[in-house]
Amino acid sequence: MKNVKVGSMGASAVAMGCMRINNADADKLIGTALDCGINYFDHADIYGGGECEEIFGKWLKNHKFFRDSITVQTKCAIKKGAYDFSKEHIIESVNGSLKRLNTEKIDVLLLHRPDTLMEPEEVAEAFSELEKAGKVGSFGVSNHNLYQIELLKTAVSQPLIIDQLQFSLTECGLVTSGLNVNMKNEESVMHDGGLLEYCRIKGITIQTWSPFLSGFFKAPYVGNREEFPQLNDALDEIAASYNTTPTAIASAWILRHPAKMQLIAGTTNPERLKEICKGADITITREEWYQIYLAAGFRLP
Repeated sequence: MKNVKVGSMGASAVAMGCMRINNADADKLIGTALDCGINYFDHADIYGGGECEEIFGKWLKNHKFFRDSITVQTKCAIKKGAYDFSKEHIIESVNGSLKRLNTEKIDVLLLHRPDTLMEPEEVAEAFSELEKAGKVGSFGVSNHNLYQIELLKTAVSQPLIIDQLQFSLTECGLVTSGLNVNMKNEESVMHDGGLLEYCRIKGITIQTWSPFLSGFFKAPYVGNREEFPQLNDALDEIAASYNTTPTAIASAWILRHPAKMQLIAGTTNPERLKEICKGADITITREEWYQIYLAAGFRLP
């Protein structure tokens, strides 16, 4: 599988999202991921109330020889009814994740969702303490806009190497507003302030969550002909030309963007994971990329 650059690391273009892993399928799913060339695993302290990290930690305990060849990422700062960027909570969360994951170091830590009560200096203290203790290697954010990142950078000395964002064929405001510059239509509304271009300029890797869902944790769009008939026709047509599956082409569409995003695959189906990974090694043409984009219901000005 091709790699993308995440900070100074080379990482698989597809990462395995561990939000839904369970004891029944963990070994087979993680094994499939490794066989496909995935070397990056994404967690969060809230996934399954910590159980997903525990399941992965059990696997890691039994497969210690893989630890140096994979990247383990987790996220913190979501609590019940609140977000918390306090130094105390960040450090406490990391210590909990380290224990559940059965590892001495979290390779990458992301702040999960913006905390409007954030004190950048307090975050900086937490990051520096965790880095100095060897508990976290690199840092990033999730669901942050460019000014929230810049605000963090007024105090945080470590590079913020990632912004994990929702992005899919049907949820691609990151690109749509940039295609409708100087227009007065609905598509020209820039909700994120040019976050896509900002990340490219700053060398921040965009990790895409829910890349195959049709909305915020809604049904997948691949195979959903009732809601997305034209899109599925286009995916089928292009998939046939590459002798692959529509899921692989949907994956290839995301990874074709020159921002060199990293796709977070959250499926628990090993066969579907294989299809997603196949898309990482397919480079669709510029014409095919736009054909799929328009088939998803978007317009060009």
